[in-house]
Amino acid sequence: MLFNNLLAAAALASTAFAVPSERRQNSDRKMKWFGINESGAEFGEKNFTGVYGREYIWYDFNTIDQFMAEGMNMFRLNFREYSLSLSTLTSSPTPPLPPTVQKLENLLTNSIVMERLTPGSLTAPLDPLYMGNLTEQINYITSKGAYAMIQPHNYGRFLGNIITDTAGFKTWWTKVAAPFKDNELVVFDTNNEYHTMPQQLVFDLNQAAIDGIRAAGATKQYITPEGNSWSGAWTWISSGNAASLINLRDPQDKLIFQMHQYLDSDGSGTSPNCVSGTVLSERLMAATRWLKQNRKQAVLGEFASGVNAQCIAALKDGLAYMGQNSDVWLGSIWWAAGPWWGDYMYSMEPPNGPAWTGILPVIKGYFV
Repeated sequence: MLFNNLLAAAALASTAFAVPSERRQNSDRKMKWFGINESGAEFGEKNFTGVYGREYIWYDFNTIDQFMAEGMNMFRLNFREYSLSLSTLTSSPTPPLPPTVQKLENLLTNSIVMERLTPGSLTAPLDPLYMGNLTEQINYITSKGAYAMIQPHNYGRFLGNIITDTAGFKTWWTKVAAPFKDNELVVFDTNNEYHTMPQQLVFDLNQAAIDGIRAAGATKQYITPEGNSWSGAWTWISSGNAASLINLRDPQDKLIFQMHQYLDSDGSGTSPNCVSGTVLSERLMAATRWLKQNRKQAVLGEFASGVNAQCIAALKDGLAYMGQNSDVWLGSIWWAAGPWWGDYMYSMEPPNGPAWTGILPVIKGYFV
């Protein structure tokens, strides 16, 4: 979104609209969702407030259109929970140099990030400018029949501290969900990649988010609870997520578990190399059995690999496996796109991102 349109966008925060179900992009799909993580609104490693156009950026509608033209119908929007002051917005920031970034926690500690949306505390008022930007993005995507996932990229933290205030977390989600309560193409992701936290707390935060969203009157939308241990599919059972999160309750029965899976040796998504040509399917098998046994469904909210023969073989094998088990796997969302990724090894940003040219043409046939 252009800098000089920020004030106008603020007015959009209360105008989210419903899209008729017949406009959803569901025709000829092998799985329900095929999507992309849009990353940039969470950037600003150590600056919770940040300056638009300097520390962080929102997403370009022309790029979103290009992804839709390739068959994508799910956009997972990364953002921060903290706000900008009006005085900050009236200055003219120096245009940034697009950084070459790694998918490391010390850079993406707080993607939206919650701190920019509610400055200072979980229960603070929504920042109208940041919320306006987020709402404009969601309205644009859903007006074209695609899904927009609201995703605070906070790892279960706020201002760097583990969130323990479950009542405040419920309040945060009630406020955020309310403007979108009539838009059934919005999906709510409770929080990105909880990790190194008590399992009971991860359960409690997920349940608080569910309760808050439904209390806002958002009863038509899917919610994607995430798990501890970075929400990894390959550790879904061993981490305790399976035993704990199966007990989450949603009065609307619209929970879709969100898992993430990378194909490098430690599953961190920091290497272009893949363990084998079958590593993706192998790392999904235990979670798939659990989903089938419990009649649950999941989405692979993040996945990526390097552009090389072994990784492409692993992606083909894994996506074929997901297609064979589409009763429990609704789809997957590539990590990542965004205008500031530079030469990041997993970037699917057109026109020159390595995954745009080397991965997308290979994998899109598994979805549409």
